[in-house]
Amino acid sequence: MNFCSKFTSVATLAFVATTGATVVAAETTLEIVKERGNVRCQVGPPSPGYYNLDSEGNWYGLDVAVCQAVAAAVFGSKDALEIQSVSSQARFTALANGESDLLSRTATWTMTRDTQLGIDFLSPNFYDGQGFTVRVDSGITSAMELGGAKVCVTTGTTTELNLTDFSRSNDLGISNVTFEDYNVRDDTYLNGGCDAVTGDKSSMAGNIASFPVPGDHMILPETLSKEPLAAAVRHGDSQWRDVVQWSIFALVNAEELGITKANVDDMRSTSKNPNVLRMLGAEGNLHEGLGLDKDWAYNIIKNVGNYGEIYEAYMGGGEQGIGIERAGSLNALWTDGGLMYSPPMR
Repeated sequence: MNFCSKFTSVATLAFVATTGATVVAAETTLEIVKERGNVRCQVGPPSPGYYNLDSEGNWYGLDVAVCQAVAAAVFGSKDALEIQSVSSQARFTALANGESDLLSRTATWTMTRDTQLGIDFLSPNFYDGQGFTVRVDSGITSAMELGGAKVCVTTGTTTELNLTDFSRSNDLGISNVTFEDYNVRDDTYLNGGCDAVTGDKSSMAGNIASFPVPGDHMILPETLSKEPLAAAVRHGDSQWRDVVQWSIFALVNAEELGITKANVDDMRSTSKNPNVLRMLGAEGNLHEGLGLDKDWAYNIIKNVGNYGEIYEAYMGGGEQGIGIERAGSLNALWTDGGLMYSPPMR
């Protein structure tokens, strides 16, 4: 009896020692990314405002800018990047199994996703809510008038469950018409296959802008849900989580400090503000805990700009923007009454 107990203890210690050695020897995500020479960043099928393709096949958008910021932080260039377009059904699996280093694609941060899928969400880069798009000539002016309606919705999303909950809570008898591809969803709606389409209001605003006659459609006033859209990384690698999280915080903090893509060089050389100098690597050692070069945040702003610049370019009134007003919204800086906030970089 004593012999078996001792044998078991020795075997257990051997296993623990072997396992510990394996953990120590395993490469971190940052090490893998550096060896590969680029960041594999996951977005979805083209969606206005967040991730879209220009005429030359280049990706752009708010979520793409997050990918670029991480690439710039690690490599000094936003182009050290491989963009992966992944379906809603496969997105979390592709991140959890290591196919992607980072997910940045209008994913709603929920408790179930954060605790059961082997991934960690970061701070939101856009606060949204779900709504409905209908034809103006339908006469529908409220979501409460959708009783018995057929509503087009993308499957594998929080949107689908929210729609079911809304219908059930209000005894509306809505029929969900589900699609894997939002383009097929919208085509079905435009061809009369659904009475309405539902999704995040920001995404629907961008989609309506691409409809043949945008003025024939409108978004109903009700907001069904909270949709904090956030980037995510694999669970268990705290260093990589820090790299991505603080890259996002750098975008917000730069806007708060007045650092832009155009003035970042001047700010680094002439500013008297210690917060600016620390962030841009002119003094201090903020970079050491991340395992990056001291210019990591400078490179982000130099390559990508600050959060406000990115928002205006892709979500606001910029040439590639979709016209969503930021002032007075949750996506304004905290100093302007919004929720965009970075912890102190010190």
